Amino acid sequence: MSRERTTVGLHPAAQALQQRLGYQFVKPALLHEALTHRSAAYQNAGGRRRSQKTKGAGSNERLEFMGDRVLGLLMAEWLLERYPDEQEGALGSRLAHLVSRNTLADIAERFELADYLTVAAHEARVGVQATASVVADALEAILGAVFLDGGLDPAREIVRQAWKPMLDAQARPPKDPKTALQEWVLARGQVLPVYETIGADGPSHAPLFVVEVRAGGHSGEGRAGSKRAAESAAAASLLEKLEGTRHG
Repeated sequence: MSRERTTVGLHPAAQALQQRLGYQFVKPALLHEALTHRSAAYQNAGGRRRSQKTKGAGSNERLEFMGDRVLGLLMAEWLLERYPDEQEGALGSRLAHLVSRNTLADIAERFELADYLTVAAHEARVGVQATASVVADALEAILGAVFLDGGLDPAREIVRQAWKPMLDAQARPPKDPKTALQEWVLARGQVLPVYETIGADGPSHAPLFVVEVRAGGHSGEGRAGSKRAAESAAAASLLEKLEGTRHG
C-alpha cells in the first residue's frame, strides 16, 4: 500500500526545495527539522537554557548525524561500482574528497540551501545561514531526513544526481593538500611543514579557524570551520605558491 504524500504544513519555499531535490516528503516535519538551524530551535524554545541532554533539540543536528552516515555508505557503494579495479587507498582518497565540507558546501550552494534555512534573527543578520559549515551540515541533514522518510533508494538518487559532476571530474584519486605538500618538500630534501593555528573566532556552532603553514621559505594561510579543514586550505595555498616559484 503506497503512502500518501502531502505538502501540508510546509512553507512554499520548502515545497520549492522538494522540487529541486526531486523528492516529496511523506512526513514534511522531517524536512522542516532538516532546515532548522540550532539557533532557531533555541529561539523557538524561548531562549530557555537547556541541559546537555536536550541541547540542540528541535534543530537539524540529529538528522545531520544520520545523513553523514547515509552519504558515506552511498558514496562508498557508488565508488566500488565505478572503480572496480581500485584498492582501498585510492577509493579512500576519492571518498574523503567527495564527502568533504568543501564539496558539501559547493553542492549545497547549487541547491541554494541558504535560502531555505531557518536561523535565529540575530544569526540571519550576520549571514550565518550562508556559511560553508552551516549549509554543508544542512545538506547532510536533508539526506538523513530523506532516508528516514523514504529509505536508501531516494537518498541514493539525490546523491548520484548531485554528486555526478564532481565524481566525473575525478580522473585520478585526489591527493589531500597536506599529503601533497609533504611530498613536495621531502622530494627536495626540505624540512616538514609546520602548522600553527593563529586565530579562532565565531560562534560555537559556526567557528572559524585560521591556520598558517610554513615550508620551503614560504607560508600559506587557510580559513575553515575546523582545524583540519583550515590546515588543508593552508597547505593548498602554500603548495600553489611553491609550485609557482618553481615555474616562475
